[in-house]
Amino acid sequence: MAFPQSFMDELTARCDIVDVVGSYVQLTRRGSNLFGLCPFHSEKTGSFSVSPDKQIYYCFGCKRGGGVINFIMEEENLPFPDAVRFLAKRAGLEVPEEEGDREAGRRRQRLLELNRDAARFYYRLLQQPEGRAVQDYLDRRQIRKATAVNFGMGASLDAWDVLLNEMTAKGYSKAELLSAGLIVDNKKGGFYDKFRNRLMLPVIDTRGDVVAFGSRVLDKSEPKYMNSSETPVYSKRRVLYGLNLAKKSKRRGIILCEGNLDIVTLHQAGFDNAVASMGTALTPEQIRLLSRFTKELVLCYDNDSAGKIATERALQLLSGSEFSVKVLQLPRRRTAEGELVKQDADDFIKNQGPAAFERLLSGSENGVEFRMAQIAGKYDLESDEQRVAYSGEISALLASLPNEAEREIYAARAAETARITPQAIKIDVEKARKQRLRKEDRAELRKNLNPAAQLQPKDRSLRYENLSSALAEQGVIRLLLLDDGLFSSQPPLKEEDFSSPLLGRIFSLLWRAKEGGQKVTLGALAGALSQDEMNHVASFCQSPESPQNRQKALQDYISNIQKERRSSDKTDPLLAAVEKYKKTNKGEKRNV
Repeated sequence: MAFPQSFMDELTARCDIVDVVGSYVQLTRRGSNLFGLCPFHSEKTGSFSVSPDKQIYYCFGCKRGGGVINFIMEEENLPFPDAVRFLAKRAGLEVPEEEGDREAGRRRQRLLELNRDAARFYYRLLQQPEGRAVQDYLDRRQIRKATAVNFGMGASLDAWDVLLNEMTAKGYSKAELLSAGLIVDNKKGGFYDKFRNRLMLPVIDTRGDVVAFGSRVLDKSEPKYMNSSETPVYSKRRVLYGLNLAKKSKRRGIILCEGNLDIVTLHQAGFDNAVASMGTALTPEQIRLLSRFTKELVLCYDNDSAGKIATERALQLLSGSEFSVKVLQLPRRRTAEGELVKQDADDFIKNQGPAAFERLLSGSENGVEFRMAQIAGKYDLESDEQRVAYSGEISALLASLPNEAEREIYAARAAETARITPQAIKIDVEKARKQRLRKEDRAELRKNLNPAAQLQPKDRSLRYENLSSALAEQGVIRLLLLDDGLFSSQPPLKEEDFSSPLLGRIFSLLWRAKEGGQKVTLGALAGALSQDEMNHVASFCQSPESPQNRQKALQDYISNIQKERRSSDKTDPLLAAVEKYKKTNKGEKRNV
């Protein structure tokens, strides 16, 4: 979607990247650049760089980069046109849109309005006699009316087309209802409501938009829980249920649970800092979202095998991050028959009360303690053979801890658990740590022995066929971005002179901007390049160019590109004959 270049120039001029990124990331000046903790991956040491001069960001850890528009696209989960509109609103600019652009923006806005109207309709039904079955269910679950109102809960009726008729009467088309995932095509030309005879839970993002719905059946039929499918305005990887409310909490940190109704019960009990993922394990996108509001997390998943696996995955994902992570393990509940069964947060609050949950929360263990307990549970520590095996596995875990004091403290605890001397465990931990470091050193050595691989783009689909030429092509683009005054009025190269189609396309885009009298910046490419392509351009723009020798560097780069081009144009007769023979022989084999 094209916006007038004059508007884009004014937008990027008004939206200084330091100001925009600084509203999301705490930045500290280090030389000519500013650094902070990357919002796109978990880290403890800031490798996220922002260059005021180049107006670009780049993370040396996860290798993501680009201009101010790319940052908003990534951070706010917005497509290019919506990121432009987001920044324009921030800068107080009116967006001059073409008809096609306006139509796409209108379609997205219509879906958000449709979701909002559907949520209001479900909410009204809950207040009316038709919604009595859902209200009875809420009463059985001990969910108070004030809580239901706070979460915007509603009711879908035990009928096929109540929502369909209501929304079409409001002027929404069946195509819009399908796109929002609110109705289903029966494959015979008819349509029916997706959600029927259910408690409805609108999913509201941190901007206050209703983006999707969760639901719970009222009886024992399946599926028990049903959520919206992915839509143009909803991605379950990027949303957390209840975060719109939890972000306002005065309690420290955020509690991460599995189920929507767990969140409702916890908020009602005073734990209004609880959120849940929408039918998915914790994702990097959700971690980035959480990092905007807290640096303290408590994982409170169900105490069954699936919950323990989810906890372990989350701990691995959060390993090495800036988050302080604890694990709250809910104890199993004994039934009237004497059987021990799992209980979720909703069960625990109802059976034991908020004070008991508060005590559990205060005593929740950190991630290392949780993983140590999981390992200990795998072994019979009365057996000498099993204690040796336990020592080996626990030592491998402790060897991964970067802090020596942590290793010593937890080694002592592990020794006590297995009734082994602390010195024996410490020796095993040190041995495992040395093995780990040797493995990392070998991997680093292999990498260093293959410098060509280091110079290739991270994305394999962007790999260079002629590395020597491509490095020179990168240099030309880098200089054009740094100082387009180095270039004459005529382009020194044509797009076809570039061995890399991507670099040739980037050069042409930048040169057209220069010819049009526009500012030549990396941010101007945001709408023309994919994020992977932009990441790569931002990475090679980190290489320095000496201010004194830029003109000579430009000539050297151009000479190298032209030399490589001439070399590739020369066909080796012997290689050509071999290639012809291969093709002929292959054809003969196919004909046999």
